[in-house]
Amino acid sequence: MTAGLASALRSSAPPAALADAIRAEGVSLTFAAGRETVHALSDIHLTVPQGSFTSLIGPSGCGKTTLLRAVADLEQPTAGRLLVSGQTPREARLSRAYGYVFQAPALFPWRSVERNVRLPLELSGMAKAEQRERAARYLDLVGLGDFKRRFPWQLSGGMQQRVSIARALCFEPSLLLMDEPFGALDEITRDTLNLHLHRLWQQTGLTCVFVTHSIPEAVYLSTRIVVMSPRPGRVVEVIDVELGPGDRPLDLRETPAFLAVAHRVRRALRAGHSYD
Repeated sequence: MTAGLASALRSSAPPAALADAIRAEGVSLTFAAGRETVHALSDIHLTVPQGSFTSLIGPSGCGKTTLLRAVADLEQPTAGRLLVSGQTPREARLSRAYGYVFQAPALFPWRSVERNVRLPLELSGMAKAEQRERAARYLDLVGLGDFKRRFPWQLSGGMQQRVSIARALCFEPSLLLMDEPFGALDEITRDTLNLHLHRLWQQTGLTCVFVTHSIPEAVYLSTRIVVMSPRPGRVVEVIDVELGPGDRPLDLRETPAFLAVAHRVRRALRAGHSYD
């Protein structure tokens, strides 16, 4: 990727985002499920530094996705204060301050790869020439420039997910939210995409918030890991991942430093169950 593109991605954040990409102050969230009230999140205090790669990990149902959806203004907290790029979640959504990658690629099978990436740009009224230029740029960035005329059903699951990442990046956000995007993939494909995503994060300077159930994935990708308790979701521990700058080869996962961080995450997950 060119230095100009990296600079454009970094400069797309509003001035208020320079300190923290996300700040949660006492955030709680409850919702009705029939006659019952579900307490999804409880008193979340969390900051996500600009330019970090932060993973959210915890048992199923602990509120990881709910917290991500609150950041994206898809759920509304019932208590506390949440800021995204220095704005309310609604303001961040309207200013397109973030991109969102869902668990499934959610591509339209009748649209080509390029036209799937261009779709949000079309809906925003962007000129067609700029749509084509951005689609080509971000498909190249995720290594799919030669597949722009293919259709989703002609691609593997991993390639489809890379298309969804290109689509999320096409607005050039400063923040990328990813809800367990590789969870349904086989281990070999998942390893490849982990490697690719880490390099993408290094190249762009994006802030990434990544939901996962995989301890090795969280340790490999992250600069910080937020360990959450069973529902109602609380922050049990925030673990800094200090594995050195630069590329992370996959065999890093076999080193003592990597295994030590993974052990800390497992210990924090066990501690979280003491809330039950």
